[in-house]
Amino acid sequence: MRRIESSQNSQVKHWKRLVTVRKERDKSGEFLVEGFHLVEEALKKPDLVLSIIIREGITIPKAWNVEDIEIIEVTMDIAVEIAETEHSQGIYAHCSQPKSTTDQQQNWKKLLFIDAVQDPGNVGTMIRTADAAGMDAVILGKGSADAFNPKTVRSGQGSHFHIPIVKGDLSQWIQSCKYKKIAVYGTSLEDSVTYNDVEPQQQFALIMGNEGSGLSPEILVQTDMNLKIPLLGQAESLNVAVATGILLYTLIPINIKS
Repeated sequence: MRRIESSQNSQVKHWKRLVTVRKERDKSGEFLVEGFHLVEEALKKPDLVLSIIIREGITIPKAWNVEDIEIIEVTMDIAVEIAETEHSQGIYAHCSQPKSTTDQQQNWKKLLFIDAVQDPGNVGTMIRTADAAGMDAVILGKGSADAFNPKTVRSGQGSHFHIPIVKGDLSQWIQSCKYKKIAVYGTSLEDSVTYNDVEPQQQFALIMGNEGSGLSPEILVQTDMNLKIPLLGQAESLNVAVATGILLYTLIPINIKS
């Protein structure tokens, strides 16, 4: 086990930038996760974990397989500097961002597209929901919150290690779906059908838009069909992550055996 005591250490500075600076995460292709649950989920993909960082006095659970992973102990002061949560558990994993190949992407048939959703908590919850619903991948379009922002990762609750997440041009992805004859569903209050009027699909792409303005016009004109969720009470709108869950579980065929 290695120990770092100075906050001026270059490795500590890098960790801090991974927490606070998107460009650092993009440039390095790395990110930091915090807390026992997320570190444990990261360890299920051991090729992604570069090191585990523990605050002095913290013990790694014996059940974890960390034999080939560097363990770095840091002081309380350093742990506070790299913590994103107010009441940190004092354990972190320095990880590489998961990648997917073009060949893998060719086989994806159930996709969630996220168009300019800006709140990291919403994006993280949408990633978690897509994972729970058995989607093949999540595609983040321009203007969306960073998938590896600490708040996004925390809201994802480990799903970042279960489902591929790709940043891309949604128009290009939509055209790719059309070429493969994958139905593309948008969300809109106009020129739309009620969500439960649609039959479950073996393959589809669902596009969810910005919390306030919905889908961008250039994306909306490319959809095959738009869906709406009626508001039966007095609420003005549904949270975009909640709406995502409703629509995904409507579109996905679910065979429940008794």
